Amino acid sequence: MRVLYFAELRELLDKHDEEIDLSYDITVKSFVQHIIERYPEIAKVKFQIAVNEEFVKDDDIVQSNDTVALIPPVSGG
Repeated sequence: MRVLYFAELRELLDKHDEEIDLSYDITVKSFVQHIIERYPEIAKVKFQIAVNEEFVKDDDIVQSNDTVALIPPVSGG
């Protein structure tokens, strides 16, 4: 699956995207746990998950061929 990082997450990880090899379907909640285990430095960052450009809930399913975006809240002035 392709994972996209935005804003603060992009800066923390020093990457804007990556391919993650998950050959099975998982819930969004499990996916988030997997990413936080992989990158503990993002554990305190609030973000939403979008799968294939649609915001999703924790119990929705992420498939191995999906594009998943981690999007922190955006503020403006």
